Amino acid sequence: QVQLVESGGGLVQAGGSLRLSCAASGSVFGLGAMHWFRQGLGNQRELVATATSGGGTSVVDSVKGRFTIWRDNAKNTVYLQMNSLKSEDTGTYFCLAFLSGRSYWGQGTQVTVSS
Repeated sequence: QVQLVESGGGLVQAGGSLRLSCAASGSVFGLGAMHWFRQGLGNQRELVATATSGGGTSVVDSVKGRFTIWRDNAKNTVYLQMNSLKSEDTGTYFCLAFLSGRSYWGQGTQVTVSS
């Protein structure tokens, strides 16, 4: 079993920054790709960024140039640095990880951007 715990969310003004963290614990040997998703009120959950176990990273076009993802394999933690935040970035941010063909979700952390 893998447990994921997100942190770092909060209330920020438009143009501000936040850094999210997602720490994996439990049976994490061989942990695969880790992703950040978000879900705004009334919206579907959408992929925001991905960090592979080999160091590859990607972000979706809507956050490109503003968000950066990276992971620290020694700490089994993935981070999401969010700069130049916009009101449309508001939502609950979830961490997803894969291990041995199974997927694991964190409980989410709320990000609210005030305009």
